[in-house]
Amino acid sequence: MTDVKCGDDPWQECLEAGVAVARQAGEVIREALKTEQSVMLKSSPADLVTETDQKVEKMIINTLKKKFPSHSFIGEESVADGAQSVLTDNPTWIIDPIDGTTNFVHRYDCYCCSFTFYFMLQIEVGVVYSCVEDKMYTARRGQGAFLNGQRLKVSGQEDISKALIVTELGSSRTPEVLKIVLSNMEKLINIPCHGIRALGTAAVNMCTVATGGADAYFEMGIHCWDMAAAAVIITEAGGVVLDISGGPFDLMSRRVIASSSRAIADRIAQVVQPIPYARDDEEQ
Repeated sequence: MTDVKCGDDPWQECLEAGVAVARQAGEVIREALKTEQSVMLKSSPADLVTETDQKVEKMIINTLKKKFPSHSFIGEESVADGAQSVLTDNPTWIIDPIDGTTNFVHRYDCYCCSFTFYFMLQIEVGVVYSCVEDKMYTARRGQGAFLNGQRLKVSGQEDISKALIVTELGSSRTPEVLKIVLSNMEKLINIPCHGIRALGTAAVNMCTVATGGADAYFEMGIHCWDMAAAAVIITEAGGVVLDISGGPFDLMSRRVIASSSRAIADRIAQVVQPIPYARDDEEQ
């Protein structure tokens, strides 16, 4: 096991490094908006990647490696290129250089860079930077969640009939998956709930729950880099993060419910039909 001690507070240096590199990434992303992007497809016509995603991920990893040379890294674009997505006991950074790439491609101003410091089965640090809005969401396990330095608190809503729920269509375009996704939305609307929203980025969707702007979020088919950072931000804001079944949250499961209360999370788990996706830590 790698020694990660760095002074009296072992995780503060990681948080500060994360915030600093998030701001650097934001500058690169904003500058890239001035140029045309080369867009490539990954798993489907709705799963996009640009050279900016790849450039930003390399910059983040190279910067953090200089400061923490013994740490491991799981990055969305590195995994797409064949790297393994497996957590070990080694201190690990989990990185999404641009969460909301489709929004970025279309200049729809809701996307972010998101990364997490994970050690010994715990998410210790989460950073989500919504770079167009200049909103920096941060959290450390046991020390609260913040937006630009202001403490965050979930809404505390427990009645799903009064809830605003966030979810997404997802990137799969297979008829079987789309049928389940749309059916799940219909079931929630018919409870009824106040409404359903979709921002196009899992991390910002989850952070919206942390701010109290929405009361719950659920999705299947996303990845560990989409939800890790925002998961600790939500729990540190007083919310709950569960598996879609209502059981314990599993970072590698590719499915999540994040909510202002256990009551709403349990109600969503009762209603939605799971979609069978391969885990992030399974060989594809």
